[in-house]
Formats: sequence, C-alpha cells, structure tokens
Amino acid sequence: MQSIAESELIINNRGAVYHLDLRPEELAPIVLTVGDPDRVSMVSQYFDQIEHRASHREFVSHTGYIGQKRLTVVSTGIGTDNIDIVLNELDALANIDFSTRTIKLELTALTIIRMGTSGSLQENIPVDSWVASTHGLGIDNLLNFYRHDQNDEEQQLLQSFTTQTQLHHRLTQPYITGASASLLRHFTEGFHHGITVTCPGFYGPQGRVLRLGLSQPELINRLTDFSFGPHRITNFEMETAGIYGLGKMLGHSCLSLSAIVANRVKKQVSKDGNAAVRSLIEKTLEIVGGL
Repeated sequence: MQSIAESELIINNRGAVYHLDLRPEELAPIVLTVGDPDRVSMVSQYFDQIEHRASHREFVSHTGYIGQKRLTVVSTGIGTDNIDIVLNELDALANIDFSTRTIKLELTALTIIRMGTSGSLQENIPVDSWVASTHGLGIDNLLNFYRHDQNDEEQQLLQSFTTQTQLHHRLTQPYITGASASLLRHFTEGFHHGITVTCPGFYGPQGRVLRLGLSQPELINRLTDFSFGPHRITNFEMETAGIYGLGKMLGHSCLSLSAIVANRVKKQVSKDGNAAVRSLIEKTLEIVGGL
C-alpha cells in the first residue's frame, strides 16, 4: 500500500498529528467536540479521571474516563475550515498507521458528538432550549472540495431547499448530510429535532446587519419558511454540516447538539448562555454514559 507523504500528513517530533498534537493512543473512541477551547475543561470536569491533556493553537483536548467509558473532548474553534482539520486528523489518528504512513486494513468508526451553541430560526424554539440536528445543510462550500454522494432523501431535500430559498449559485452550492440515526435516537427527550444550516460566517452569512448591506436580505425569512414534508430548518451555526459530511464519508457516527443562545425570529438572546451550554453538557454526558 502506498505511503502518505510527509507533506500530506504532518507528524511532529513526538509522533503526534500536527494541529491536534495527539498521538493515536491518546485518542478515545468517543469524541466530544466543542468550539471554545475554554469549554474543554467544562466537559472534562465531569470525568472521573483525565489521563492526557494537549494544547496547540485553538485545539485543546482532554482524554479520560467516566466510569469505564473512555472519552476525548477536543475544541475545534469556529467554522468548517477548522472542522476540515479536526475531522481529518481525528480520522488519521484512528485509521492511519503513523509508523508506515499507510491506511490500516481494519478501520475504526469513531463516535463524534458536537456540543455547541446556535441561533434558532423558529419562533417555537426558545433560547436556552436544545436542538439535535437531523441533518447538516451546508452553505459554506467545504464538502464541494471532496467527492461526495447524497442519498435520495438528501437529494430531494437539497433540491427543495435550493428552489425555495433561491440562494444565488455564485454564493454557494449547498450540500446536506443526515445525522447518525443510531445516535440521534438517544437524544429525543428534551431536544427539538430539525435541519441545521451551517454558514461560512457569523455576520453577513447569518443575515446580521451592522455597517454593511446584505446581498441576501431575505435569507433568514427563507430559511425559517422552508419546508419539505416533515422537515424544517430549526437553527443555524458554523460547524455541523462539515462534521456530518466529512464524518459520513470517513465512516464515523456523528451527531450535533446545540444549546440555543439566540432566537433570530423573536430577536432574543439568552441571559446566561454558559448555563445553557452547561446543562447541555450534563445531559449529553448522562446519555453518552449509557451508550
């Protein structure tokens, strides 16, 4: 099997993958991702034992145990450009032999669960509630740099989305990927379910106006009004579609969970976003502990 060049997979002097600064044995099979590096310790404080800590740039990771279950929590930073780094390096840690730089014959499927923040696009999904994303719909273009396929349902959803929202083709070529059904079924009680749109920015790409005008001033209304059978767009943020798309292509089970810290329809913001995130972390760890 052909080895992967040093320029394509960068391994540092201690035998760790470059950005995450993790060695294969330092990664657990269950990976929890958070955006904010400071949020890693918010998660690992619930671990019974922490066996490894790493920090490089915005990528902070802690690996440890809750009971007998081994987990890694890693920060991704913001945006699908960072998700491209994190998902590829997590997969490399699990499925590439670093000594020979070759893909392993037996592949490992990781469980990857994002715990993040998001803005609601439906009036009946209030601040401080939780969303489990049934699909990640990307208008950020990341997946268009990879060869990817979509199933029939995803193709139909995408065609309907493009028709209803009328997003100009020079802005984006949308893509969509479903969540891991085996994970999603555990996150029902207390969670809203729906499509999460992933944007390439926080201001203009999410319809915010400060000093600059928008090329798509009706974006929020069109996202809110979108429907396809039982499917609705519940929220938008900046990572989910990248995680779902890359995760599916690489053979991992992925789920994105969001604490709603703003309602863009009612123009409300959570009074204590950290409390909303903390409660999501506690609920997620409770469920993960039983998987």
